[in-house]
Amino acid sequence: MAGEILIIDAVATNRIVLKVKLLVAQYRVRLCETLAEAKAEIDASLPDLILLDTAIGKDAVSAFCSALKADENASLIPIIATGGFATPQHRVAALEAGADDVLSKPFDDHVLQARIRSLLRSRDARQELRMREGTRTALGFSEACSEFAAPTQVVVASLDDTLAPDLGYLSKTLENVQVKASATESITRESIQKYPVDLFLLDFRAGLFDDNALFRILSELRSRSETRHSSIMALLPADARHAAAMALDLGASDIVYSNVDAAEIRHRCAVLIQAKHEADALRRTVETGLKAAITDPLTGLFNRRYAMPHLARLSAESRKNGRQFAIMALDLDHFKSVNDTYGHSAGDDVLRQTAQRLQGNLRAVDLLARIGGEEFLVAIPNSDVDHARKAAERLCNLIGGAPFFVGPDRKEVHVTMSVGVYLSDGKDSGKTAENHAELVNAADVALYAAKSGGRNKVSLTAA
Repeated sequence: MAGEILIIDAVATNRIVLKVKLLVAQYRVRLCETLAEAKAEIDASLPDLILLDTAIGKDAVSAFCSALKADENASLIPIIATGGFATPQHRVAALEAGADDVLSKPFDDHVLQARIRSLLRSRDARQELRMREGTRTALGFSEACSEFAAPTQVVVASLDDTLAPDLGYLSKTLENVQVKASATESITRESIQKYPVDLFLLDFRAGLFDDNALFRILSELRSRSETRHSSIMALLPADARHAAAMALDLGASDIVYSNVDAAEIRHRCAVLIQAKHEADALRRTVETGLKAAITDPLTGLFNRRYAMPHLARLSAESRKNGRQFAIMALDLDHFKSVNDTYGHSAGDDVLRQTAQRLQGNLRAVDLLARIGGEEFLVAIPNSDVDHARKAAERLCNLIGGAPFFVGPDRKEVHVTMSVGVYLSDGKDSGKTAENHAELVNAADVALYAAKSGGRNKVSLTAA
């Protein structure tokens, strides 16, 4: 579904023409003549984007945009302000009031459609990040924000590797911003410095002799992990309408033309920088929260919350390709006596060192998780009876064959491990992705057999 657009325009002809164009692009459209009607429509159902004609009145439009951006539920709705904009200051005023973009009439239909697509993509990304941040906070994974703010890194790329005056002054008019000049031909070959680039300014205002040069740079910057999340503004000649539309579709965060005032460029840069920092902060907290949610804090291994869905995927993949896989339940023998004799700190040392030994003797494709106090889980894809048994015996000997040294005085502690192995048959044998807990139960049954058989040994059962 393409999305729903609310058009606010006092002129009926304008509303109808825009509606027809947007319907052709598969958008759903709602029409309003006044801001009062628009407020009622928004209260009834939030649109995905708003096209607002500023001829309704400068002060009323400003108040409407400000109120919408202050509303938590509606703050992410993109607003495109359209109008005559008699002076450059009028355009900046609309942006400062809360419009996400301004288009001077008459505007190019292809650029309008590209602007809409770009703003909706940006809105969706911010919504997803906020949703994940909300989930992370609800789970209790909150953390204090760092007080240190690295300088914002801005790279200006131009044909002759020089800074235009209106771009060179950005470092003086924007707080904590460092501006570096680069040549467009080398921008994608330069290594990222200590701090990643927050904003790229691709200055083609002197002339865009080959649209493909711009397109290649955008594609490359968006494909690289180091620059994928950087903001990108393309500064283009006033007649580069086709290039502008394509640039937005290829990942430019914003485009401005050579006839745009320096104050507007500064404002747009400030908005892009703020959005980049907000997105980075949300990504960091989401990643931190997700890592905390699936990681055992003592050993650094995955925990049960991660292991169970992983087994579900492994089981489904096994049934699809007909290959067997092995699941091992590993448990330290008489571990309580370690805690009772040497203390819980020494026991924690043993658990950490056990995790390190196991991790160092498994492949990257193998799963290793701590799923209980002294119990670990290993899942090995594409395994058979011989391979699974040898791997289990190797891990068993790895623990029992060498002492652990714990505490500040490096006390020597001897610990053994029992291993239960369940080997799937690579078919739908009842232990499927939907009831994957049975896979662990089957390995636990084999572990119990190893414990009952004298400990420090391997017991294997196959489907």
